[in-house]
Amino acid sequence: MIPTMLLNEIAAKAESLDLDHAEYQRYGRHLTLPQVGPQGQKRLKASRVLLVGAGGLGSPLALYLAAAGVGTLGLVDDDEVDASNLQRQVLYGHSDVGRPKLEAAAERLRDVNPHVNLELHQERLNADNAQELVAAYDLVADGTDNFPTRYLVNDACVLVGRPNVWGAILRFEGQLSVFWAEHGPCYRCLFPEPPPPGLVPSCAEGGVLGVLPGIIGSLQANEVIKLLLGEGEPMIGRLLLFDALKLRFRELKLRRSPECPICSDEPRITSLVAYSDACETTEDSTKETDQPAEVDMSDENQMPHEITVEQLKSWLDEERELTIVDVREPHEHQIGMIDGAVEMPMGQIVERWQELPTDRPCVVVCHHGPRAIRTVGYLRQQGLSQATNLGGGMDAWSLRIDPAVPRY
Repeated sequence: MIPTMLLNEIAAKAESLDLDHAEYQRYGRHLTLPQVGPQGQKRLKASRVLLVGAGGLGSPLALYLAAAGVGTLGLVDDDEVDASNLQRQVLYGHSDVGRPKLEAAAERLRDVNPHVNLELHQERLNADNAQELVAAYDLVADGTDNFPTRYLVNDACVLVGRPNVWGAILRFEGQLSVFWAEHGPCYRCLFPEPPPPGLVPSCAEGGVLGVLPGIIGSLQANEVIKLLLGEGEPMIGRLLLFDALKLRFRELKLRRSPECPICSDEPRITSLVAYSDACETTEDSTKETDQPAEVDMSDENQMPHEITVEQLKSWLDEERELTIVDVREPHEHQIGMIDGAVEMPMGQIVERWQELPTDRPCVVVCHHGPRAIRTVGYLRQQGLSQATNLGGGMDAWSLRIDPAVPRY
């Protein structure tokens, strides 16, 4: 059963609302459902839902919640529409490329349903604003694709007592749950601490089937509507696993962890902290950074574990002796490469690393970073002390150095 406190708060707000003639026409298929009816539709109208992320998962979430008549939708995102988004982020079209996502999303959502009030937060969720933002809404739907924000959303929801309708996608697999610490486990009960940087690939690194966020995001929207209406059995204490290749759903039972760092009886975490330093995603490394100090290439002990694309461009312009090793897969090499790079997929490194010269810097490149980071660690163990990762990988090279190389 759905906890009554949330329902009572929304029902109290709904008492002062009415549906006009246009809304009766628009929501007619809802109104004929006994589980919705006019009172349920007024509860949706009275509700305030915060969507964190307006990307793959956020697109179906926003579209279906707006169409359903959720009265106020808050959207948090600070990104712009990129051509690589269009394969899965159905809120946007080709003409939106380069626009702020919230600007394009607001235009589309107002066309979907002009009765919905949109509150746009064009900023990145952080430890300073997350708790205040979450507290201003009845519940949160997490459509993010990075660990720092997922932990911030969870922790803010726990601290202010809001349900967190969570989804995650990667490659051909999706996950879904409702985390609500007052009535079941939270996200940290399942994943207590963020993973080390580079351990888990992002969607940009691992890829994602274009329809997958539509499936999981629609299921998230379904959970949001159930919670707001007080109908059905929410996914509290349950984890749904979806395999798109096998078209198979599995469900796991979840329990609150007595050792959870934030929702246990003796929590270690009592306020929000910034997680970007602990679990920065590789996609973040494609953003502009300060130029590093010039590296003395004559001293192998000075070679850092990572350099920027600007540093590599400078070295190439100076025609310095170095080796660029591209550890992506052959189909990725066909999309675009840095001139002169050696094609050596990561799976071949153990067999072929001895082909690499040891007397010069060895710059390892992948799509965003994780494969290159692991390769650099291995090469240094083999004695290539001048091996270094290209921060942000080919994606950063395309963005900041050579736009002629396609992004993917």
